[in-house]
Amino acid sequence: MAPSLAPSPASLLPRFVPVRRVRRELRDTWTLELDAGVPDGVAPFQPGQFNMIYAFGVGEVAISISGDPARPDSLAHTVRSVGAVTRAITSVKKGGVLGLRGPFGNAWPVAEAEGRDVVVVAGGLGLAPLRPVMYAVLAARERYGRVVLLIGARTPADLLFSRELERWRGRFDIEVRVTVDAAPPDWNGEVGLVTALIARASFDPARAISFVCGPEVMMRFVAAELVQRGVPAAAIHLSLERNMKCAVGVCGHCQLGPAFVCKDGPVLVYERVERLLRIREI
Repeated sequence: MAPSLAPSPASLLPRFVPVRRVRRELRDTWTLELDAGVPDGVAPFQPGQFNMIYAFGVGEVAISISGDPARPDSLAHTVRSVGAVTRAITSVKKGGVLGLRGPFGNAWPVAEAEGRDVVVVAGGLGLAPLRPVMYAVLAARERYGRVVLLIGARTPADLLFSRELERWRGRFDIEVRVTVDAAPPDWNGEVGLVTALIARASFDPARAISFVCGPEVMMRFVAAELVQRGVPAAAIHLSLERNMKCAVGVCGHCQLGPAFVCKDGPVLVYERVERLLRIREI
């Protein structure tokens, strides 16, 4: 089960944070590193949590933390520019200032994964919330069994963190597989759905724990494929995205059946939400 992490009172208060670094990842996606520090009363973030980031005069939006948990003073957020708020956030330059509340939500159960095979499945921008998992697992690699990272993207140009992917693929102690929906002639990798990688990955389903993030339809099919492979539904964890406004389960915008994604999630065990994800109206 994903660890429940109630936000501290200090986490609810907005604070001003300077932008330490801005790095363009894709044509419409940037990673911003915020010089946030760890103020008194605010706990360091855990992999899977998110912050509410405010662009002054425009609005606030929930963004997953995509940085290294071992560096809590530098909060990285990978943001796709798709609306007024995210366009404003990604337009901020180094030295600019953003507003921040958090961290909020629960975490990936990284500690629960110790001694087990770890299967990380990412689709598109879903690699960003999973990146802290990879940092945490690789920093204590000896505590885990087999580590498998399966990534799907629309095209090679849509693959996040390409330099890190190359480093991870060069390691001998993890298995990294990448596939794309469509590719140019010079692409030497796999083409197809990320679900097709699961059957070929090397892990023991009986002792595996899986962390999955991506488009909701992708997560439904990935989870079903993992169950088909033999991974228990209780060992599959999904990071869900809903329209989070308050971050503390008050406004109701992110309600998913009886759960509030901002407070009870964003990491939820597949066993709990399998039925809800099949209902189109939710």
